[in-house]
Amino acid sequence: MVINKKKKPKFNVPNLGFFKSVKARWRKPRGTHNKKRMKAKWTGAMPKIGYKNPQSIRGLHSSGLPEVLVNNAPELDGLKGVVVRIASSVGARKRKVIAEKARTLKIRIVNFQKEKKSFGSKK
Repeated sequence: MVINKKKKPKFNVPNLGFFKSVKARWRKPRGTHNKKRMKAKWTGAMPKIGYKNPQSIRGLHSSGLPEVLVNNAPELDGLKGVVVRIASSVGARKRKVIAEKARTLKIRIVNFQKEKKSFGSKK
């Protein structure tokens, strides 16, 4: 079962493409004469409640299974019928341990890449 979530635009700050120093991120417009706050059409979309997905599919992976964030291997115990995402702060050594345990428990990991072979290694 594949879940189709709503499409939503990128919510960016005004002047994103105009100034080099303006980063692609969202900040609520607060100025009195701010065009984005006054909802000028050409300034792009602002976040609204209407972009929210239904409660039944919120927090689910696109495969239809709930997603769980894992920091270490013992957290995999007792998980069934879920998709696992390894936390970004976990290093390569513990990622391998988590991947091995997930393979034995038949749990799918979303963000695990196999080792990249380094080119030009010194002998």
